[in-house]
Amino acid sequence: MSYQQILSQEELAELMKASETQPVLFFKHSNSCGISQRAFAQFEQYLQAPESQGIRHAVIVVQQARAVSDALARLVGVEHESPQAILVRAGRAVWNESHMALKSAVLAEAIRQH
Repeated sequence: MSYQQILSQEELAELMKASETQPVLFFKHSNSCGISQRAFAQFEQYLQAPESQGIRHAVIVVQQARAVSDALARLVGVEHESPQAILVRAGRAVWNESHMALKSAVLAEAIRQH
């Protein structure tokens, strides 16, 4: 499974619209943070799990797209953190987690439950 790196408000709007018919898991990543590097490796491991099928995946690298990260926080009402994962269905955040809690198994379980 793969992911889409989003850099623009237009791409974010497209994914929010897509969440009406297919869940979208957003992953906010800081390329200057060791904790985020570890969490991103766990995210990549999760992408190999069966639970990642049927879900769209979007990565926001905060240093490259801070305005997009802030816009997502406003749209779903989840305060910005990085690293952070936010599962969106029908334009609403149904689950989120951050920092050391971001493990492959945690992401897979969130998909199963939501």
